[in-house]
Amino acid sequence: MRILVVDDHPLMTDVLRTVLGTLDQVAEIKSANDLDAAFAIASAGEFDLVMLDLGMPGCSGVEAVARFRERFPALPVVVVSGASDPKVINAALDLGAMGFIPKSAPGEVLLQAVRLVISGAIYVPVEALNAPPLPPRAAAGLNLSPRQREVLDLLLKGLSNKLIARKLDISENTTKIHVSAVLDALGVATRTQAVIAASRLGLRLDS
Repeated sequence: MRILVVDDHPLMTDVLRTVLGTLDQVAEIKSANDLDAAFAIASAGEFDLVMLDLGMPGCSGVEAVARFRERFPALPVVVVSGASDPKVINAALDLGAMGFIPKSAPGEVLLQAVRLVISGAIYVPVEALNAPPLPPRAAAGLNLSPRQREVLDLLLKGLSNKLIARKLDISENTTKIHVSAVLDALGVATRTQAVIAASRLGLRLDS
């Protein structure tokens, strides 16, 4: 696996390289200190993941995420930032970031987030879930079928469509149909929003 670390602070870049180097599947880690350099490196070779800081020179806020997703739409981006404002986190996720890791997070949290993203899921930090919770609600109240409730359970555990399909022994196309039904029931458009909505609802699954 090849990872590109994009951060304008050399010390932070070194820290990320050291922590990421403990992942068994990591074969190579490259780094860049600005977006132009990052784009040049990403264009020159295939990468599996980008670790991106938001505070890049000449690029404000989540604009860096938007520019990376526009230039390399198939390349997963995980934001590593000093920001912890839920609005900033949700904005980055809505722009297509596969995860958001505050720089205050322990190294093990960073590794868990990377493993989750590599598996095809989205990492949502607890800071994004700090909105006041709504009263607990049973999954049965969403009028889901038994299969859709199983899909919801696995969705909230961060499993990708491929892993959900494998777990339930159904096709990926069928999984997509069930996921769409679950998102509609929660009144959201994306998997990230589903995780956040479920947290705010205090959602529990009936046995």
